[in-house]
Amino acid sequence: MLKHFFKDLLIVELASVLAGPAVGMFFAELGARVIKIENKRTKGDVTRSWKLPKEDKNKELSAYYHSVNWQKESLLLDLMSSSDQQQAIEWIKQADIVISNYKAGSAVKVGMSYEQLKEINPSLIYASVSAYGEDNPAPGFDAMIQAETGWIFMNGEKDGNPVKMPVALMDILAGHQLKEGVLLALLKRQQTGLGSKVSVSLFDTGVASLANQASNWLNEGVLPKRKGSQHPNIAPYGDIFYTKDQKAIILGTGTQKQFENLCDCLELSSLKTDLNFTTNALRLSNRASLNSILEKAFLQIPYDTLLKRCQSLQVTIAPINNLQELFSMPQAQNLVLTETLPDGTISKRVKTTIFKME
Repeated sequence: MLKHFFKDLLIVELASVLAGPAVGMFFAELGARVIKIENKRTKGDVTRSWKLPKEDKNKELSAYYHSVNWQKESLLLDLMSSSDQQQAIEWIKQADIVISNYKAGSAVKVGMSYEQLKEINPSLIYASVSAYGEDNPAPGFDAMIQAETGWIFMNGEKDGNPVKMPVALMDILAGHQLKEGVLLALLKRQQTGLGSKVSVSLFDTGVASLANQASNWLNEGVLPKRKGSQHPNIAPYGDIFYTKDQKAIILGTGTQKQFENLCDCLELSSLKTDLNFTTNALRLSNRASLNSILEKAFLQIPYDTLLKRCQSLQVTIAPINNLQELFSMPQAQNLVLTETLPDGTISKRVKTTIFKME
């Protein structure tokens, strides 16, 4: 049912790169028709050319482009041309939603601002994503936003350099924020018949997604420091160890009971009553000495043996997989969308809609 949920919706996507197109793909996955209008002057969405060194330079589309452009109908138009602009307008007259990511002032120049488009389609929902807000013309990519909103400062090893997240996380999170707003706008239109403008900035998204790290600072004045994957509030949580056969694993012992069960898994029952580790607060204060003990214990146990022990005692550990290992798992393969393009190319990407509804 879900894959046809929005079969009657028409989306016109004027956005490029990741955040806006991710919203368009969300609706495409749920059955909507998505017309992706790309800038003919720049030879289309800039991500068409964002190719890995090993990618065929003669291919029209990059692997990056494939990630958020599944099942879209692409039109290359020059919106500064009156005939091309009119072609876009004809689609927008019929559209339910327009998705854009113009810099401040640019939408007006090409006749694609909300104020201009609602005159020809009063029930239109106009979804806009920008770097710093619609009134700020400054350009900004994901890496800049990660840096400015504290993400890069917090990320990395204690004695190493700050590190950017390996995906454009601000774009992905902004896309989620935007589609939540669009879904509310669809509900409002159903109730009132009125269209809406929904806007999101990458900067606001970065700040709003800081969750407990922001709260630690705002409430307690604790400035987050680089701790690798370690959790600032729980120990041992996020700590990485190696098994006897050199499999990297990460711990997620979030409760006292899980810590005690971990001690049993590792045959370290004495740690449960060790006065340095009996509470989470003590384990945080004595994390280095605790991890030294755990490290030696993990190195005595092969991964398969450890996994069976942990599963039997409901201790949360996970292997640190690379993507080859991940996509060898059936549950990950179930999240892959495949598409045959007009030139016969087979393209793949992961789903953006993973929820189930009954």
